[in-house]
Amino acid sequence: MSNKVAFSWELYNKAPIVGIVRGVSMDVMPDIAKAYLGAGLHTIEITMNTPGAVQMISMLRSEFQELNVGAGTVCNMEDYKEAVAAGAQFIVTPIIDEVVIKTAVAQGVPIFPGAYSPTEIYKAWSLGASAVKIFPASQLGVRFIKDIAAPLNDIKLLPTGGVSLENIKSFFEAGVVGVGMGSSLFNKKLIEEGNFEGLEEHFAKIKEEVKGF
Repeated sequence: MSNKVAFSWELYNKAPIVGIVRGVSMDVMPDIAKAYLGAGLHTIEITMNTPGAVQMISMLRSEFQELNVGAGTVCNMEDYKEAVAAGAQFIVTPIIDEVVIKTAVAQGVPIFPGAYSPTEIYKAWSLGASAVKIFPASQLGVRFIKDIAAPLNDIKLLPTGGVSLENIKSFFEAGVVGVGMGSSLFNKKLIEEGNFEGLEEHFAKIKEEVKGF
């Protein structure tokens, strides 16, 4: 596979935010990606239930070398194979599918599986997850992250859902290794207006909040 360039942890660590793109159309995607990179963000996830997701992943991989491009909402091996064939450099799931996790681990593809309870979180981690996506974090909040991090302090947590400009810092203060952000990051109004300058400023504000973590 010509486009098999490994996920860059170095780029990810510059801004430990996974931007989740869902239902965005292909024609605005390059402008969004430019604004994203312009603000110093590097890791972007295209959900597999976005129309044209596979094409979007390939396009981003070929046109934006400074991006980590992954696939989200990967629920089964069919999704996984499609995503990896398109050039996805990491995989995010909303649930624990053991086969998907084990395959990603065996193939050296970073994977962030979704988990909710302490048992699920521990299971995802023990299957070899790169970090565990706490989902939906909106229901659980920062308090839950702190409670989990105490006994399960080796596990890397990546809360997703309900993370916003207002609370992102408190998640990092609670010890997470990153966050996933969708609609709060990819502001629908700014995208619909074609205001990519405003979007880049919005991205930059969020990035500023995680400076130093």
